[in-house]
Amino acid sequence: MESALLAASDKVMFDISNRGFILFGLQVYWYGLCIVCGMILAAFLSALLMKRRNMSPDLIYLLFLVCIPTAIVCARLFSCLTDPNLGIAKFFEFKDGGLSVTGGVIGGVLAGFVVCLVKKIDFLRAADCVLPNILIAQALGRWGNFFNGEVYGGKVTDPAMQWFPFAVPISPNHSDWDVGGIGGFSDPNATWYYAFFFYESVINLIGWAILFTLAWKTAKKPNGMFVCSYFIWYGVVRSVMEPLRDPQFILNAGGIPWSLVFSILMAGLGAAALLTLLILNFLREKSFLGSREGDPCAITAYLSPYKDDTPYYDKINMLGANYPPKPEEEGAQPKKRRRGPPSDGAVGESSPASWDGEE
Repeated sequence: MESALLAASDKVMFDISNRGFILFGLQVYWYGLCIVCGMILAAFLSALLMKRRNMSPDLIYLLFLVCIPTAIVCARLFSCLTDPNLGIAKFFEFKDGGLSVTGGVIGGVLAGFVVCLVKKIDFLRAADCVLPNILIAQALGRWGNFFNGEVYGGKVTDPAMQWFPFAVPISPNHSDWDVGGIGGFSDPNATWYYAFFFYESVINLIGWAILFTLAWKTAKKPNGMFVCSYFIWYGVVRSVMEPLRDPQFILNAGGIPWSLVFSILMAGLGAAALLTLLILNFLREKSFLGSREGDPCAITAYLSPYKDDTPYYDKINMLGANYPPKPEEEGAQPKKRRRGPPSDGAVGESSPASWDGEE
């Protein structure tokens, strides 16, 4: 595509193509924007879920401030260590591609654990509000692979099955700035492949919808249940998808399919952890979910990263009816107070973007 404006030095200042755009000389890829949009949406949904589950939504900003940079570094590090075409010497060459979702998840979770440890926040309870929303971020991020023309499966030779999004046409020149994944649709020399990026995106979106709905409606559960469920879901999805990918997208440094190995570990350890969690909750509370003897809810105590944070009534909060109305600001018109529990499910009467390429 022709540039809209060129600097005197002939350097492109503004441009747009199938793979991204240039703004004041900065090259931004659609891939990076997909990831950034996924992060923003995950942060918003996590804050909403924390508010719902009797936590301060401000906690998510602290978590993401630390977890996102850590996840990016670990995603790049994992890719460099496991991709035979990269290597640690190319760590800072982000434009060459290579961000591993598996590495990002591991790094982000570890960073979140450290933050909760320092702030003395229940890690499993906070992570239950964050991990389900990582699935929707991953679903959006996979569309970045579409713009780059990557992460697809084997060839589709039957013309009747060569339709998008079941399959995707990949141009031989898809790595060019002006071509990308979209360019395959207008290239007569393009080859059709199974659109694995689309399959994984849809499956992760379904997983997010299930876990988010359960987290929104369920109060009586042991903390950590949705963390385990995330690892089971994502681990199973990747364990199935990984071996079917085109070989060039499999991270197999040393002949070991590292992403597949870690995906199986995620699913297996997640299932074992969930079973252990339910058994321990039964032994302690005489119930697999909630409690028959003690506190029936896993969200009674209000959690906040601030020591003197006072909770007030909020209709989104499952236990919001247990808190007093927020004081009126000085000089503000008095508002009519709402009495009684909200109609959407208060619990009982008890008190309380310029990356290019991803694995």
